[in-house]
Amino acid sequence: MKIEQIYTGCLAEAAYYIESNGEAAIIDPLREVEPYLKKAAKDNAVIKYIFETHFHADFVSGHVDLAGKSGAAIVYGPTAKTSFESHIASDGEQFKVGELTITVLHTPGHTPESTTYLLTDKNGKPYCIFTGDTLFIGDVGRPDLAQQGDLTMEDMAGTLYDSLQQKILSLPDDVLVYPAHGAGSACGKNMSKETFDTLGHQREVNYALKATSRAQFIKEVTDGILPPPQYFAKNAAMNKNGYESFDEVYEKGLKPLAPVEFEAMANLTGALVLDTRDPQVFAKGFVPSSVNIGLNGQFAPWVGALVTDLKQPLLLVCDEGKEEEAITRLARVGYDNTIGYLKGGIAAWQQAGKDIDMVKSISAAEFESIAQEDQNIQVLDVRKPGEYESEHLEMTMTRPLDYINDWTSEIDHNGTYYIHCAGGYRSMIAASILKARGVEQVVDIAGGYGAIKNTGLKRTDFACPSKAMKA
Repeated sequence: MKIEQIYTGCLAEAAYYIESNGEAAIIDPLREVEPYLKKAAKDNAVIKYIFETHFHADFVSGHVDLAGKSGAAIVYGPTAKTSFESHIASDGEQFKVGELTITVLHTPGHTPESTTYLLTDKNGKPYCIFTGDTLFIGDVGRPDLAQQGDLTMEDMAGTLYDSLQQKILSLPDDVLVYPAHGAGSACGKNMSKETFDTLGHQREVNYALKATSRAQFIKEVTDGILPPPQYFAKNAAMNKNGYESFDEVYEKGLKPLAPVEFEAMANLTGALVLDTRDPQVFAKGFVPSSVNIGLNGQFAPWVGALVTDLKQPLLLVCDEGKEEEAITRLARVGYDNTIGYLKGGIAAWQQAGKDIDMVKSISAAEFESIAQEDQNIQVLDVRKPGEYESEHLEMTMTRPLDYINDWTSEIDHNGTYYIHCAGGYRSMIAASILKARGVEQVVDIAGGYGAIKNTGLKRTDFACPSKAMKA
């Protein structure tokens, strides 16, 4: 028996490879399917099943491509409906993978079709559960993504409580819990950095499982949920209805374009120029109107949160050799319309005599000096609301990057804005977007709040009302 968790940190996503006696199953595969095919080939195994725990909202699954290349059956739990060939399993239905048995446990609540898969060994002993977004380590799935008809978020949370009590918490304490996500995913609000645990330990430490009543569970689980990123519903639709082959997406995007071609393509198509380099490298010189979302951070989720059209044509500026990674990570969240990349990168652009733009970036110490001299300085804190409320500079205005498309209309295009996040990744995204939208005087504070805390600037450690944006 082989069970391998394949964890992808930038998406905080876990897929699973299971093999026994020459038969294999994949649970919740990512968009690029070659790694799964290679694992099976190495084990001389045939992929028999692709189990989907639900219609994922935060990434596009590889189920359709993998089924086409392996011949495996795609399995969903009860109530699921797909536009492609799939097996909709009944509650309690069993599937054999070599000497192993996988049993379907319908666990609605996160979504109506959400399903947990119980794996038992050759002796019939429960070994582990693949819980998808029903049960995380330290958390449970958010219940607000798939409300239908008259069902409210509270109704779905109540259904989730029933699923956990009736289907999961009745299992032995030594059963391993393998979820679909870890810390950093927007599918929950309190996930642990650990990516698996025993069910018994989760009973002791998971705040949701410690609820003493259905009413308390509903209150705890629904309290403080932020709105989901805008791409979630679109990814769920792709997972339900199918999508373009990843091979075709890759072929379309991996086109090197000389600077003249790159510029012409941008003008012809209205493409967004997406610069994936490190924020501080980007700041020193970039293609005008390009947006910086660095590959060294949560690249795909931030693209998904900020680029509202999945069909938006994209042109890439990357460090040499990073083009394939960028295309892959975009496709994982449904951005399939990359149409080329700048051959030779920004150096080739400059050598061709093309204009570049820059973002001024200053140290926390420089910012402290400026702030002490200018009492009317405008400082934007682009961290999440919870980060801001826990501690922030008294002078700052909270303007979360997540909602930049809502608040940029408040910005005075002639004003000067100093921008910071926690460490510098998100602030450069915000600065580049503001620049692209015509706000020329944006200044990034390098090192973010982590560096600012080492200055003498006055900060608060309690929640207070957001300062109004100055006109």
